[in-house]
Amino acid sequence: MYNEEQRSLLLKLATDSIHNGLEYGKPLPVDLVDFDAELRDQRATFVTLHKQGQLRGCIGSLRALRPLVEDVSENAYAAAFRDPRFNPLERSELDQLELSISILSPATAMSFDSEQDLLDQLRPGVDGLILKDGRRRGTFLPSVWEQLPEKQQFLQHLKLKAGLPIEYWSESIEISRYETESFS
Repeated sequence: MYNEEQRSLLLKLATDSIHNGLEYGKPLPVDLVDFDAELRDQRATFVTLHKQGQLRGCIGSLRALRPLVEDVSENAYAAAFRDPRFNPLERSELDQLELSISILSPATAMSFDSEQDLLDQLRPGVDGLILKDGRRRGTFLPSVWEQLPEKQQFLQHLKLKAGLPIEYWSESIEISRYETESFS
């Protein structure tokens, strides 16, 4: 959907926002007039950081609430400095970082009448999932299928991420799916 020039621009923006965070302690401010209309559309994104092949930060938005370029800038900064699973990024780590951006399609609610029915509908490598049950919530991007390629395993780990037991199932569970355009 996005061409190579737009992808490169978004990756540079994310990198620049991380540098701005190291220098000034905040995301890079974005002037929307500097970007074409397609990059100003409201879109939800995730920015993922890896260091030596290991997750180093991942923060994103599940709903489109701001222009794409603003979302990328904010999420890149947050992935580097606000992911509660990691210490804030240090300057010495910059050269070891691999950065990727995932732009999400709008999520759509799935209909299913059992856990097996849900599993039968899943598309490994394609679907990102949002699981909600009461106050519990978790999401996995489609890229997580690379580490968890089996449908059952993917769903079980998503339940754990949401703070639920692996074998948990309830009639009130809600699942939405989305797709991403990802690049690094």
